[in-house]
Amino acid sequence: MTLLNDICDGVTEENSTFSEDLVSLPRSDSSQTAASLQTWLADKLAEVLQTPAEDLDLDRDFADYGLDSVEAVNLSGELENFLGRRLSPTLLWDYPSISLLAEYLDGSASICAPTAILAPDLPDSIPEAYYRPELFPEYQKLQRQIQDVEALGNGNPFFVSHDRVVSNTTVVGGRTLINFATYNYVGMCGDAKVSQAAKEAIDRYGTSACASRLISGEKPIHRELELEIADFIGTEDCIIYVGGHATNVSTIGHLLGKDDLILYDALSHNSIMQGCFMSGASLVAFPHNNWQELEKILADRRHRYQKVLIAIEGVYSTDGDIPDLPKFVEIKQRHQALLMVDEAHSMGVLGASGSGISDYYGIDAKDVDLWMGTLSKSFASCGGYIAGCKALVEYLKYTSPGFVFSVGMSPPNAAATLAAIRVLKAEPERVAKVQARAKFFLKVAKEKGLNTGMSKDSPVIPIIVGDSLKSIQLSQNLFDRGINVPFMIYPSVPQNEARLRFFITCDHTEEQISETIAVLAEELARIAIA
Repeated sequence: MTLLNDICDGVTEENSTFSEDLVSLPRSDSSQTAASLQTWLADKLAEVLQTPAEDLDLDRDFADYGLDSVEAVNLSGELENFLGRRLSPTLLWDYPSISLLAEYLDGSASICAPTAILAPDLPDSIPEAYYRPELFPEYQKLQRQIQDVEALGNGNPFFVSHDRVVSNTTVVGGRTLINFATYNYVGMCGDAKVSQAAKEAIDRYGTSACASRLISGEKPIHRELELEIADFIGTEDCIIYVGGHATNVSTIGHLLGKDDLILYDALSHNSIMQGCFMSGASLVAFPHNNWQELEKILADRRHRYQKVLIAIEGVYSTDGDIPDLPKFVEIKQRHQALLMVDEAHSMGVLGASGSGISDYYGIDAKDVDLWMGTLSKSFASCGGYIAGCKALVEYLKYTSPGFVFSVGMSPPNAAATLAAIRVLKAEPERVAKVQARAKFFLKVAKEKGLNTGMSKDSPVIPIIVGDSLKSIQLSQNLFDRGINVPFMIYPSVPQNEARLRFFITCDHTEEQISETIAVLAEELARIAIA
């Protein structure tokens, strides 16, 4: 939206050139072209919403149909491919209905139309809903959703307070529960060596870096950690950020621009999507784990762009499945693209050593351009990293906004991560144990006829329920019976694919898993009858 506003204002010659690229559609018969575009858009929207195209109102806002940001960008990407030309990824926000978007694409609407659409003349008396947060329509909608959940009879299930270190068990309100709601995959959070390292770092450096590392916040432990991560993964260098989500947003948003293309898996994490939005690059989603479709898209479109980034994950955080990394590497090399792998949920748990998906497949880590990971899961800390070649890391350290304009990672967090990596190197049996427990959970769940979706060889295992409210009810029923497991509902997962998501750790016992699945099967049967 900022870009289009700049175009309207004629801010720069560069933007002016880009605006011509955005609107240079061939001019055929205007009404016929607009009509055909409306038909195409209606068919595609109907496909996303799983509703007949004839039931759609061409003048209704896309947002009113419940179209989320990922679906909107996907639709924009498909439209770009359909027309065979580059478009802004924000089109569905700038022209928020089928009729307006079709008119714009046909050329019968001015490029400055978004200004009128997005900023209409306001009445003389400003409605309170425009300046009082408690009256914001979005907040009112949230309150209705919370009330619907509370109406199930078990109160508000969000922001549950845990009284101690969470592992295979947790304590909530004085009750001890079997716990499947933690990323503490290899038991590093609460480990004596990891905790001691954090305490010693506080004694030496204090609790904060107190400044951007680029200026005066650098501590020896920062560089020590970066080199340790690079060595563990097998890359030349590494940069650490203070947050995992911010790592993706800042890195993707900074490295790519309007002359570039980002191809991302349709089930990519929100942090990848936000980085894509920030970049201003053209965006196209390819079907989940479908390297064949990715190949087709690149064969058709690679030549139109400068940099092209392919973004995938090592383990997908809602489904627990793993991509065919060797195929993605082969494709990225053939089409001279960059490949980024988000290892938030694969680092520490895949491969014999736990060093991630490259270890799992036995490939050279240097064949991937950007290894991203978070430090809050297997490494029991907080933050994120990008590992890769020296040139990439050096460029990010001097220019990436999320690094340059942010305080450095806190010394105790850095020390905890460093200790966790070294413990994992010394005790690889933790990796073998979490892998064995995950396989056991998957086996017993399937024997009970439970729907575990696409999960394979990872400690992330969904139990797909379908209905959102039933998923919430199931989670709460399990909690009442001493089992803590989170639910996931739309828009975190697709419509009608609400689920419970189990995180398996090396500390879970087979007895805990067997008991949990038996209770889960009972409660699922009850909900199905209700």
